[in-house]
Amino acid sequence: MFFTKKKVLIMILICFIVFLFTYNDVKSEQVKEIRGYAKIIDGDTIKINSKKIRLYGIDAPEKKQTCKKSYLKIGNFFFNKNYLCGHVSTNMLTKKINNQIIKCKIKDVDRYNRFIGECYKRNENLNSWLVSHGYAVAYRKYSKKYISDEINAKNNKLGIWQGKFEMPWNFRRKN
Repeated sequence: MFFTKKKVLIMILICFIVFLFTYNDVKSEQVKEIRGYAKIIDGDTIKINSKKIRLYGIDAPEKKQTCKKSYLKIGNFFFNKNYLCGHVSTNMLTKKINNQIIKCKIKDVDRYNRFIGECYKRNENLNSWLVSHGYAVAYRKYSKKYISDEINAKNNKLGIWQGKFEMPWNFRRKN
């Protein structure tokens, strides 16, 4: 059997058409939403039905990360104390979710095979809630969506903005 240019072109065309049809089938099978009861891993990661979900566009302090905040002011002197801000972030997310059903709209999958998504308790965006209350920061490297929430928390000295802290991505790089 000899291949002519016409036969080769027909075979390439058939392969291309098959590829297009199967590509759309594979693409449509991607996870778009995960719903269920969440187990809190840390301030920006949850697990629903054994699927790990990293909250999109935000970064929370790491569990072992400490921050400083004022606890006493005498005149112009401030006394600071260290606290585990990563634990606070995790605990506040746990309290906020309060064993309710969470819905996450999946945007992507990261290099660690975690789903990246925006998660909601009823209609409230948890990503936004964490940043606007100072339990996480806007992760500008990946999204600009939560910058206004961060500015509001910073201006009102909420959460980690009450004192001094290292950005979570800098803390991870050092540790």
